[in-house]
Amino acid sequence: MHVFRVWLGAAATLLCASVGVAAAEPSTAELEALKAKYRRPTEIPFPAQNPYTAEKAALAKALYFDQRLSGNQNMNCASCHNPSFGWEVPLRGAIGAQNTMLARNTPTILNQAWNGPHYFWDGRAASLEEQAAGPISAAAEMNMPLAELVQRLQDISEYNNWFGVVFPGEGVTAVNITKALATYERTVVSGYAPFDAWVDGDDQAISDSAKRGFALFTGKGNCSACHTGWNFTDNQFHDIGLDTTDIGRAKIEPNNPLAKHAFKTPSLRDITQRAPYMHDGSVADLSSVLVHYISGGEKRPSLSPLMRRIKLSADEFNDLIEFMKTLTGTKQAVSLPVLPN
Repeated sequence: MHVFRVWLGAAATLLCASVGVAAAEPSTAELEALKAKYRRPTEIPFPAQNPYTAEKAALAKALYFDQRLSGNQNMNCASCHNPSFGWEVPLRGAIGAQNTMLARNTPTILNQAWNGPHYFWDGRAASLEEQAAGPISAAAEMNMPLAELVQRLQDISEYNNWFGVVFPGEGVTAVNITKALATYERTVVSGYAPFDAWVDGDDQAISDSAKRGFALFTGKGNCSACHTGWNFTDNQFHDIGLDTTDIGRAKIEPNNPLAKHAFKTPSLRDITQRAPYMHDGSVADLSSVLVHYISGGEKRPSLSPLMRRIKLSADEFNDLIEFMKTLTGTKQAVSLPVLPN
């Protein structure tokens, strides 16, 4: 285990999921117990079948920023998962190979170590290792068949040597490429945020407005029904009533009536850096996202039962926005690696 002390994100966020009267203000003990549910972990979980090593993480970082992982050698993982924009891109849909506009917004790679057991907006990958292979080999994305990538990296002497050190007796293989990339993704963790400082006992770390917003988030708004825990996601799939023809999770679960138009709940961490929002990037800002949720979404059979209209005063609306702003952590500088020759 590697120790680290250290989004209304890019897609569907189930804010304002129930109607009700504002609950009584919690006692000090109740508030502390509630805050404890959102306390940051101190360690990153790495799977036993792909444990962390510093050498593997360094190799993985080089791979992540190397354009030679794309067919035309003009894209890298950061082309879509850019650290300057919350590890995604500020576009409505990502741009893939040959300037292909993709239908879905780029999901962030922040905190992926806690985002299992399903990956991608529709959850079609069962592990980060499987997810890492997807964009590389997809014709519309990086357009690089893994067998060809293995040969390309074997022909680069420094990569060949490096893989031999990290994966002794195995070297460059498709499996080891994805293991390395998944390791790097697991090290990408959102920075310590004002909300974290408040949870840890600094009562002045966030404003009174944000504190009221947290009470709304966990109470009247019922946002925490889906945005649970320190990473603010249940890692499940919900149809939040967007105007979309994308069937989402239903492609994976065709017999589940609630899977149609359902997408994975994103984390809310570093949310202010990650516009536009929703799985398709169709909502430009946090205020517009909130407007969508208080409307209850488009009524249809697959609509999540958690989606209901809710009445918020102007002050309550502002308090929720102020709370979400406190989830953006300290900006972390990401240095570019020296790539192997």
